[in-house]
Amino acid sequence: MNYRTLGKTGYEISEVSLGTWQLGNGWSGDFDEKAAEKTLESAMELGVNFLDTADGYSDGLSEKKVGEFVRKHRDDLYLATKCGRRLNPHVASGYNRENITRFVEDSLRNTGLDALDLLQLHCPPTDVYYKPEVFEALDDLKQQGKLVNYGVSVERVEEALKSIEYPGVATVQIIFNMFRQRPAELFFEQAKKKNIGVIVRVPLASGLLSGKISKNTSFSESDHRSFNRDGAAFDKGETFSGVPFDIGLAAVEELKAAFDQKDYSLAQYALRWILMFDAVSCVIPGASRREQAESNAAVSAMPTLTPEQMSSVKNIYDKYIKPEVHQLW
Repeated sequence: MNYRTLGKTGYEISEVSLGTWQLGNGWSGDFDEKAAEKTLESAMELGVNFLDTADGYSDGLSEKKVGEFVRKHRDDLYLATKCGRRLNPHVASGYNRENITRFVEDSLRNTGLDALDLLQLHCPPTDVYYKPEVFEALDDLKQQGKLVNYGVSVERVEEALKSIEYPGVATVQIIFNMFRQRPAELFFEQAKKKNIGVIVRVPLASGLLSGKISKNTSFSESDHRSFNRDGAAFDKGETFSGVPFDIGLAAVEELKAAFDQKDYSLAQYALRWILMFDAVSCVIPGASRREQAESNAAVSAMPTLTPEQMSSVKNIYDKYIKPEVHQLW
């Protein structure tokens, strides 16, 4: 496993880390505590040292399980969590000092930690990024020792750029993948200038970039790929990166033709593509079993992609995907 510095936090983290929403939440089904434990153990054995969770995953159960695991290996692991999505309604006014403080106290209680290594606002409404008092509250919580660092998880490049105007913001979590390339433009440039850690989520476009989904694939009713394709529950860009399903499948077929999959899968090439960008601190694919964790971790040892392969991805993006998503997020 290779390691990269997570911006101004100074943490040396595994470039392939672990997003834990797959351990059980409203996106993928019920919480399985034993499976979660095995997945966490497998990831750590493979060199993963950065775990990303949220208070809303399985109503705090994911946060509790990840926190319990981190406490057992406190010198070897970093825990990042997120807050805000439990607000109902999820509106900008809910991001106030009182609620943020309450969320932090809840996360400390759930994880059992004395301080949170990294707290991220969980994709708040755009207006939140224009409220300095929100970031002042986070500064105060950091000064009180309840947070070591804080950052944001964003939906849009606009939000990412606005957030890093606040000096206390240490990290930005953002969707970036072969089907969502806009962050590589201005945002990555600014993130490097300001020493911002960049955490990449939804790296496989909700599984599209695994190459294993077809037009006949069925998803359970509790899977966001069933109920959120048009943004009925949350931002449409979280599901298949906002790409219309049929267009995404057509693009994937061309990607399959562009990569020789004898030694590596399309999913691994998609993760390796993300790590080709030096502004990226880590990518956080999910895993629900050891085989997935092993496949993800193996990406760190893959050869770099060739200029021809990078060009092929760009051409396929320009042909199929750019007109659909580029200016939306």
